[in-house]
Amino acid sequence: MSVSDPLARERAHLTESRSALRAMREDVEALDIKDVTANWVNSLVLGRQIEDRIKALADLADTPLFFGRLDYLHTTQEGQRFYIGRRHVHDADGDPMVIDWRAPVSQPYYQASKKDPQDVGLRRRFGYTGGELTAYEDEHLSDPAAETFSGSAEGSTTSRLLQAEIERPRVGPMRDIVATIQPEQDGIVRSDLSGTVCVQGGPGTGKTAVGLHRVAYLLYAHRERLARTGTLVIGPNRSFLHYIEQVLPALGELDVQQATVDDLVAHVEVRGTDDAATAVVKGDARMAEVLRRALRSHVSLPEEPLMVVRGSRRWRVPAHELEQMVKELLDRDIRYGAAREALPQRIAHAVLVRMEEAGEAPDDRVQNAVARNPAVKAVVKECWPPVEPAKLVLRLLGDADFLAEHAEGLLTEDEQKLLLWTKPALGSPMPKARGVKSAKWSAADAVLIDETRDLVERTHSLGHVVLDEAQDLSPMQYRAVGRRCTTGSATVLGDLAQGTTPWATESWSQALGHLGKPEALVEELTAGFRVPREVIAYASRLLPHMSPGLAAVESVRENPGSLVVRAAGDLDADVVAACVESLVHEGSVGLIAADARIAPLAQALTAAGMAYLSPGEETTAESRLTLVPASLAKGLEYDYVVLDEPAAVVDGEPDERTGLRRLYVALTRAVSGLTIIHSAPVPEQLGDL
Repeated sequence: MSVSDPLARERAHLTESRSALRAMREDVEALDIKDVTANWVNSLVLGRQIEDRIKALADLADTPLFFGRLDYLHTTQEGQRFYIGRRHVHDADGDPMVIDWRAPVSQPYYQASKKDPQDVGLRRRFGYTGGELTAYEDEHLSDPAAETFSGSAEGSTTSRLLQAEIERPRVGPMRDIVATIQPEQDGIVRSDLSGTVCVQGGPGTGKTAVGLHRVAYLLYAHRERLARTGTLVIGPNRSFLHYIEQVLPALGELDVQQATVDDLVAHVEVRGTDDAATAVVKGDARMAEVLRRALRSHVSLPEEPLMVVRGSRRWRVPAHELEQMVKELLDRDIRYGAAREALPQRIAHAVLVRMEEAGEAPDDRVQNAVARNPAVKAVVKECWPPVEPAKLVLRLLGDADFLAEHAEGLLTEDEQKLLLWTKPALGSPMPKARGVKSAKWSAADAVLIDETRDLVERTHSLGHVVLDEAQDLSPMQYRAVGRRCTTGSATVLGDLAQGTTPWATESWSQALGHLGKPEALVEELTAGFRVPREVIAYASRLLPHMSPGLAAVESVRENPGSLVVRAAGDLDADVVAACVESLVHEGSVGLIAADARIAPLAQALTAAGMAYLSPGEETTAESRLTLVPASLAKGLEYDYVVLDEPAAVVDGEPDERTGLRRLYVALTRAVSGLTIIHSAPVPEQLGDL
């Protein structure tokens, strides 16, 4: 190896770092814990921790150990050169060979500039091909006159490694972006755990990646705290979660839960669906007060005194005193279950006061015994009966009089009619009530049950929750998520322009209020890194017609020829031909179409002998084409996209505005190229190409 060859020296450091990582893993594998723990429970816990540590130290052949280097000028750290990577690696003496990207010393890699070098003399970026280090690029930050210099195995001096990494073809699930995080993204990633952050970002701005990297950063900076309280990533559907599920493990974080909102509220089996108008009412925040009123209606004031018999003595608590206890608990407005548990203790305390006045000296054991007295339990059951949340919601949706009583002044008569499952004809008897198990619950009903459960008993709160594609949630769904982070914080990710549900939010301030985080900081990402400028500019023509006032994304990537709009003679055949053309290029291909067009396109692909995947199935080098219903396209990305019949995408939605938003989503899934095939005229809002 020539000492004058920088690339050879960096390759040598990579080899040494991989050897050091292998040694770290072998040290953990060699641990003998047989005589370390006192019992089998501790042994199992420690064994699990060791297994997780071994997994975290895995050396993935196609994932570079480091992607950058910082040469400091006057750093107080030991040594002046730091290699920045996805995890920490040290040698046998404990000296760092690779620094975790989340460490404070790594932050200038993302934040330093010639205007603010942050004591960095040189920032070096590395380029890889199939896991092999092939190029580097230097930025002399402390020398304003210095040019960026690139070197590669081929001797090129014009490498643009950052852009090359952003544009690298994608096969398989979503990748991390630690090598390409931009300063404005890094600021969000490293924001403090105590605050909630809402990120408004158009297509290709990296908001999903920012949210996932923020979780990884918080787990690094607050590991012990979040290990106790837990973290959760919430996505719009299982396909999306499958797409992102490898990002955090690639960063060494293996224990982050992932779920959809439907998963969180899965207290009953969902077998039914609501029409849009009904779902909007069920998702309205006013339903929270309707449920609260309905629950509290079960509480009644006592009318008779209580007599408690203990041995030969009888202790009397008058009705007015019992009534005062119930009223005080109602006024405190604590959870129904907590109040129900407190009432027998209050009654028992009143009895103990009488015992003490009579000269007895009762203790806590006597109070607990009185609280369990059959007479006391009977009063509690009568005044504050147990309530099963699902049965309460079942009654609200099935009993018009009960609903009207508790929705008065909140919901109109028409809205109440929308909620009722059964609407008998005039003069007809009410049909037989359904049971909890036989009822055809909808997804919105499950959210109502979750709200009621929280009114009865507090929902467990996590330390941090990431909520992606948040613009599509209803107010009641926001409340369901907010219950999971009442004592923690959240990262809320979304794009108002991509809201495609009838209840989609129009304002982040309203959404954050429903979430219970009105003080959250709202950040906006407007620089696009994934979608080519030509494509995003074309899609942004829809913004004035569906989300007026929302800023268009400014793409930093130029890719001439990335947009093709083609009229079809034979729609199905021309779409298949466009897929064949796209598959000539390296990377993934997504064929996106209105949901109603999926079946005929599937037949056309099969007839042409073309295999295809469904959303959520992992692309491979051999299988790169995915057939995507427009309703599932949100959050997904493909190197090349073929969009079938834009007019059908718009027409497939209940109204034009929602249809245009669905089309906006479909238009912005491409990273390298978009081909639009149409037989009907494209929507007039797009204009001419």
